Amino acid sequence: MTAASALSGSSQPLKGILLVILATSLFSTHDALSKYLSGFYPILLVVWARYLVHTLLMAGIFLPQSGLRVLRSRRPLLQVVRAVCLLGTSLLFTTGLQYIPLAEATAVNFLAPLLVTALSLPLLGERVTAGQWGAVSMGFAGVLAIVHPGGELFTPAVLLPLASALCFCFYQLLTRKLAEVDSPTTSNFFAGLLNTALTTAMVPFVWHTPSLGHALMMIALGTCGMSAHLFLTQAFRHAAPALLAPFGYCQIVFAGLIGWLIFSHVPSALALVGIAVICLSGLAAAWMQRRS
Repeated sequence: MTAASALSGSSQPLKGILLVILATSLFSTHDALSKYLSGFYPILLVVWARYLVHTLLMAGIFLPQSGLRVLRSRRPLLQVVRAVCLLGTSLLFTTGLQYIPLAEATAVNFLAPLLVTALSLPLLGERVTAGQWGAVSMGFAGVLAIVHPGGELFTPAVLLPLASALCFCFYQLLTRKLAEVDSPTTSNFFAGLLNTALTTAMVPFVWHTPSLGHALMMIALGTCGMSAHLFLTQAFRHAAPALLAPFGYCQIVFAGLIGWLIFSHVPSALALVGIAVICLSGLAAAWMQRRS
């Protein structure tokens, strides 16, 4: 067995890494489409289209194989709470993209793994070391570098991606809890279906008929989101999370490139420092979690 396969727990670690990189590129494309479309349509309509396409695609893939069994959960109430957390993440992050550049908003949202570390002690009873607390503190220092007083991002709008990160943190904690009793397919399908139902009930109040071009973008939005989740799930079949964790931060790189190419935004030098600090703190927390 090679050193790489020993680390990953799989004979195909390179395949896992490539799948994660592909997933992060799709997540960044999804966020860029959300940012663009939210300039023309209400946020709720954009999020509804994303979940509707996601759910229809998942139904086409998994219902013929598993039937309605795929929706059977041993903890349905937790599944509902998890889905609402994901919906909150989508609404808050997409709203934040109207005011915060793509790369900076993505970096702030990457506080979620650090928040998971901080809250795993009171909520899951897991041990958190002093080093992990240091990584969490370093991550928040990175956010302060991005939104430093006097900077153009030092506005109340930065609370939107911060709140999105908090919702995503609870989503991840519940995902870990539900992984003990339900399959990833059940959890993802349940969340997509419930959030489609919730947004469908609200979207008539904000309805704007999209143009053909924008409707195609909405279909691409949902397709990118679902495909990214599937690629990410497949990646963990080929390599261990400890090996793949660093490559998840490629999403910030892709977000910066797309933000530059499409929205003509280049992060400031201090924002780049803050982004780097958040990435390093997240990697440090993941490394210490693997050791423990």
